[in-house]
Formats: sequence, C-alpha cells, structure tokens
Amino acid sequence: MITFKETGLRPELLKLLDEIGFEHPTPIQEKTISQIIESERDLIGIAQTGTGKTAAFSLPVLNNIDPNESDTVQCLILCPTRELCLQIERDIASFSKYLPKITSLAVYGGAAISNQIKALKQKNVQIVVGTPGRTLDLAKRGVLDLSHIKWLVLDEADEMLSMGFKDDLDAILENSPKEKQTLLFSATMPNEIRQIAKKYMHDPEEMSVSKANSGNANITHKYFVVHAKDRYTALKRLADFYPGIYSIVFCRTKAETQDVADKLGHDGYNADALHGDLSQAQRDYVMNRFRKKQIQMLVATDVAARGLDVDNISHVINYNLPDDPEVYVHRSGRTGRAGREGICFSLLHSRELNRLRSLEKMVGKEILRELVPSGKEICAAQLWHLIDKVKQVEINEKQIESFMPEIYERLKGIGYEDLIKSFVSVEFNRFLEYYQDANDINITRSIKEEKGQKSKSDKSSAKSYTKFYINHGKKSKMSPRMLIGLINEHTEGYSIDIGRIDIQQTNSFFDIDSKYEEVLLKAFENSPYEGLKIGVSRGGSKENSEFRGGNSSNRGRRDDGFKSRGRSRRSSDGGSRGGNSRRKRRR
Repeated sequence: MITFKETGLRPELLKLLDEIGFEHPTPIQEKTISQIIESERDLIGIAQTGTGKTAAFSLPVLNNIDPNESDTVQCLILCPTRELCLQIERDIASFSKYLPKITSLAVYGGAAISNQIKALKQKNVQIVVGTPGRTLDLAKRGVLDLSHIKWLVLDEADEMLSMGFKDDLDAILENSPKEKQTLLFSATMPNEIRQIAKKYMHDPEEMSVSKANSGNANITHKYFVVHAKDRYTALKRLADFYPGIYSIVFCRTKAETQDVADKLGHDGYNADALHGDLSQAQRDYVMNRFRKKQIQMLVATDVAARGLDVDNISHVINYNLPDDPEVYVHRSGRTGRAGREGICFSLLHSRELNRLRSLEKMVGKEILRELVPSGKEICAAQLWHLIDKVKQVEINEKQIESFMPEIYERLKGIGYEDLIKSFVSVEFNRFLEYYQDANDINITRSIKEEKGQKSKSDKSSAKSYTKFYINHGKKSKMSPRMLIGLINEHTEGYSIDIGRIDIQQTNSFFDIDSKYEEVLLKAFENSPYEGLKIGVSRGGSKENSEFRGGNSSNRGRRDDGFKSRGRSRRSSDGGSRGGNSRRKRRR
C-alpha cells in the first residue's frame, strides 16, 4: 500500500492531508491521482459511492491548476444534485487550505441565480462545481466562460443521466474546449455512459476498483417478508432492535416519505423527511440535523437523496424496493463507506420475492432472509443496550461526590438486587409493556412455496396491455424511473402493472394493464409535470380523440448560440433501459 507522498502531490496538499490524518490513498485514489498528475489522457473511473472519488479527481486537479490564472475558470465539475455539489466544493475548499490563490464556487438550482452571477463576477474563481442545468444556464447568459476549461469532471455520471440531464450534458460537452482533459467517474457503466465516453472522450483510460454495476463488498444484504399493512410495524421493530441505528429509509413517493417520517416522529423516534417538496432552506435544515446525528432515521425519496454524502450510516432500509436494480445498488452504497461495515435491509411482501435474483446478480452476493424480531428479542436488545451504556458512562467524580450522601440516604433499605431491578425498569418497562403481546408479523411460507405460487398465478392469469402516449420525453427530463414514479403518485391506491416504456425526445409511450385504462386517463386530467400540463392518450397516438391535458410547451429551438441535439431517436430495441419493468403496489 502506497502513501500519498508517493503519488506526486505538491507539498501544500501533502501538508493538509497529513493534518487531517490521511496517509494512504483509497484504491480509486491510488489508481487515478498519479495518472491525472502525469498525463493529459482522458480517464474513466468506476467506483462505488463512498470510495473517495472526490479526492481522486480534486487532489490532482488542485496539484496541476495554475493559481496565477485567476481570471479564468480552469476546472468545471458537474454532479447530479445540489447536496453533492456543495459537498464537493466544501472538500475542495478544505484541500486547498494551503493554496490561498485557488478559489472554488458551487452553482446549483434551487438558489438565487443572481447571487451566483455576482460571485462569478466578483471572485477570481478557478474551479466551478455545478449541477448541469444551472451550469448551462449561467453559460448561456455569458456569465460562466467555458472556453478556457482545462479539466471537465463528470461525477456520478450515471445518476446525472438517470435524472434526465443528458441534453444539458451534451450542450456543455459540445461547447467546451476539445483539448481539455475529461475525467468521468461513475458507480455503474450503462450503455448511455459508454456512448458519452465514445463521443466526447479521446482514447480514455479506464480504471475500475470494483466490478461494474456491483455492490460494495462491505455491505451485508438482508430482507424481511411481511404483509404490506405490517411494513411500518416492521420498520419500528427494526429501529427498536438496533438502538444505535443511524439510517436512511427509502420510500417510493414523496407522500409516503412524509407519512412515514411523521409516524416515526409521532411514535417518539428522531426522524425527519427529505423529498422534492421541501424548500432549499428546509432541505439544508434537515441535512444539517442528520449530519450532526440529531436525526436517527432520515426518510427519503431516491431523487432527494442522490449525491447525499454522509459517513457512518449504519443501515439503509428499503421501505419499498426500487423499480430499477441499479437504484438498489446506489441506495445500499450509502452505508459501508470508507472500508466500514454496513447493512442494507429490505421490507418485502411475498409477491416481490421473484425480484431477489436480479438484485443478487447486481450486488454480486446473496441477499439473506431474516425474521422481523419478536417482542422478546427486542426487549433483550434494548436491555443489553442499556447495560452497555451504563458500563461505558463517564463518571464525573467532582460533580457527583457532593450528592452521594443524600443518594445513599434515599436508597437506604433497598437491597442490591432490588436496586438493579428498579434501575433497569426505569427505562425498560415501556418496552416490556409495548411488546408484551406483540404478534408475529413474519410471512412464514418458504421462498420456494412463494415463488411457485407466483409462477402458477402468472401462467393462469395472463394480462392484456394497452399502449398509452404521454406528451413528455427526454427534453422534459422524463426517464423510465420518473414515469413510473409519476404513475405511482397519480394512481395511489391501485395495483397497476406497467409493461414496456419507450422514452423519446419530446414524448413517451408506455403499456399498462388494460383494466386500468380509465383509471389512468382520469388520474392525469389537469395534472402538471415540471410546471407543464400532462397530456395522456390511449392507443399510443397524440392525435387520439381521447387526449387528456394540454400540449407540451417544451419544444423549441435554442437561440443562445449553444449547439443542441434536436433529432428524435429510439433505442435499438424500441424500448428503454427500464422497458419491461413491472411494478406492483398495494396500499
């Protein structure tokens, strides 16, 4: 194992790393730092979340950047979310402690663009960290000059594509200097990433520290099988069984996220919600509390949690399984970071068991089945947790000494065993009372029986599907995942199968179980998406007479001097990566 001193970093950076206790680079840092310092060749780095990717690209860029060129942006770093954007900029500011002439700035949506314009004009910024949409907006306004960029970093590239930023990325990449060094970092390498690399990168060197599209080896994956109505009860029991839990709980929709967080708060848990309906100030407040561990359980949607960078998370809990197996990998990667052990739990109902094989293939290991703890097991776990806290508590002799005579007097006549019982019962009685008659919520049929029943059910009741058209596509940042989420939110209370999905440039097509045609049409009447009306029609034609909603207004020609790809293109198989996905949901 090499040290940072052997990577070729300048003394100012080594001094900072020594101060913060960084001696040995992580595997991805060991492979990339020297390569970026010594070569101008483009690079693709494949590594899971939490493996030190930020330092892997920011340290060598800081090493090579020219501090005397203070009037031009030399490095642009693009990432999917404002949370990750802020985290990367904080790390860069920390790394450049002894490089006072180097200045960085974060630009992202959800904050006043006027303040970011002012900062770009007043500060001599050499490094800009931004989300694609806001970065492109600033460039189109002529405030952010891309013409002198020497390094362009795409961090969490797969997430940026899944969030619908492909058009923005295309515009930025096409309008940046050809002679720059492009550094692409991603946890997975889907075909869309390969296509970007092929088009915009020149002979890139690929470095991988983990199997592409696989999970972190430090994470143990487990699942529990309960009825849908018992899912919240199972979540509470797991929280009680692991008293020191510090976790993210992933839900499917914004409404469910808020509902679960509210229930946990009402039941006495330190919990809060993170979803797209929160303002930036609210999101910052929640995240600050979570980082300080004032929140024990953060309940979040996938979109809100993307780019979330918090260490020491003990558990990731899938309140619902994601529709895309790759999202499962990203979720689980929030724990087990920087060499630590982590645990990923999933709460399943019996009809989801057939999805385990694809998840196991994706993470490269077996997902173990466990039973939701019984009331007796939870009480025992809480008791041992209390005893351990007592044994480890630090005694302040000076402060407590003056109280001891009165304490001895008040406890006079109580025997040693009775004193211990009374002491333990002060905290323990509420758990004993709550779980005294707790019933077993586990579904106890074997996996083989469940899968067999599912298989027979599928054969005996083949469904018919109806094709639908929706007036939003890639230009509206629509993706298979977003479309499925949109249908979920608008058809709450129904269990609807979704078949093939085809996301095109300005519109999309999807198949649903035919018996829910009218439900879907009614659900999308007068409904907005990204501030625009949604138009849905049966039969896959926008000219269909049953077209509901308004026309999309996102079609148009750029007149800002930025090149844009305007041709509509279907995927080679007529569908999308999320095409043939099935989603079942019960209330």
